[in-house]
Amino acid sequence: MELILNNYGASLNCENEALVITNNDGKQRLPLDGIRSISISKGARISSDAVMLAIEKEIEIVFIDKSGHPIGRVWSPKYGSISTIRKGQLLFTQSVAAVDWIKGILSKKIENQQAMLLMFRLEDEESRLRVEKSIAQLEKFRQKILQAEGDMVSDIAVNLRGWEGQSAQLYFSAINSVIPPTYRFEKRTQHPAMDIFNLLLNYGYGVLYRNVEGALIKSGIDPYIGVLHRDEYNRPVLVYDVIELYRVWVDYVVVSFISQNVITDEYYSVGSDGSHWLEPLGRRILIQALNDYLEETIDVQGVTRSRRQQIFLYAQDLAQQFKRVSD
Repeated sequence: MELILNNYGASLNCENEALVITNNDGKQRLPLDGIRSISISKGARISSDAVMLAIEKEIEIVFIDKSGHPIGRVWSPKYGSISTIRKGQLLFTQSVAAVDWIKGILSKKIENQQAMLLMFRLEDEESRLRVEKSIAQLEKFRQKILQAEGDMVSDIAVNLRGWEGQSAQLYFSAINSVIPPTYRFEKRTQHPAMDIFNLLLNYGYGVLYRNVEGALIKSGIDPYIGVLHRDEYNRPVLVYDVIELYRVWVDYVVVSFISQNVITDEYYSVGSDGSHWLEPLGRRILIQALNDYLEETIDVQGVTRSRRQQIFLYAQDLAQQFKRVSD
C-alpha cells in the first residue's frame, strides 16, 4: 500500500510502532503491515520519529510536487547498491546489448499502444477504420525501431527518438478521436497540463514514475545512468527508459476513469493561463484507481504477481543483467 498525504495541514506521526495521520477529520492509526511507501505533498508534515520508523522498516518516503512527480526521497541504507551493479551498468550503456535492450523497450511500448487501441469497442465505421489505420502505422514505426543498426545506442539515438515521438503523436491522436468529446484535447501538454485528459495522464505518469524509480533504487541500480535518455543533467534518466514499458497501464486507467463520466469541478482547478491542476478530491480518487490497478495480479513470463511487484521483479532482473556485465 502507498500511504499518501496530500491535504494541506495533514501530519504523520509515530505512536507505539504505528503511524498516525492527523487531519481535519481527526486521527487515524495505521499499522505498518502492508505499507511500502509514503508520499507527501506540499503543506503536509511528517515527524522525525515517523521518518526513522519508516527507515527502520524499509518504507520509502517520497516528497512529491503538485503534479505527482517525486522531488526527493528518504530510503533505508539497506537498499544500497553493490559496486558491481553500478560498474556493470556503466559498461552496459556503451555495449551492443544496450542497443538491443532499448529497441526492445520501445518495441514493447508500441505493442502496448496497439493493444490499447484494440480495446476500444467502436461501432462507428469511420472511427474503426481510423483506429485500424493508426495501428498499422504504429507497426511500421515498430519495425523501423527493430531494424535500426548500431554498435552503441548513440549511433541510432536520434532516429529512435524521432520514431518514438512520431508513434506517440499518432497514438494519442487516435485516442483523442475516440474518447468522449468532453475530454478531447488539442495536443499533449505536460508542464502544465492544459486540459482534463492531459491533467489526469500526467499525474498518473507521476505516480507510475515514482514506483519505477523506487524499484530501481531498491534493486541497487543508479537511476541517473540512462541508456536512450542520457543527456539530461541531474535527472534520473534511466527511469525515463524503463517507464516506457508501463505507461499503457496509466493510459488504460485514465481512459476508464473518464469513460465513467464522474469528473466534476471539484476534481480540478483551472489557472488564469488555462493550466489545469488536480484538487485533493481528484488526486485521491485517481490515486485510488491507479493503486487498485497496480495491485491487480497479472502473469508475466509465467510469474503471477501484482503489477507493482512486476515492476520490482523487472528491476531486479535488470540489476542482475548489469552485474553479469562486470563479472
